[in-house]
Amino acid sequence: MAVPKRKVSPHRRGNRRAHDSLKVEAFHECPNCGELKRPHNLCPACGYYNGRQVIEVGV
Repeated sequence: MAVPKRKVSPHRRGNRRAHDSLKVEAFHECPNCGELKRPHNLCPACGYYNGRQVIEVGV
């Protein structure tokens, strides 16, 4: 059975976990209505994508 020979120091443990944090999600302003939306996604407020209306959103 594999058992660590030495205790892992807090510095080494922290270096290993350096990339485990959550990333901040990107948002862009919709050019049609001005609401915030995810890039490369349909605007949930107005239904526009790439300058044209894709779905009809109920008001």
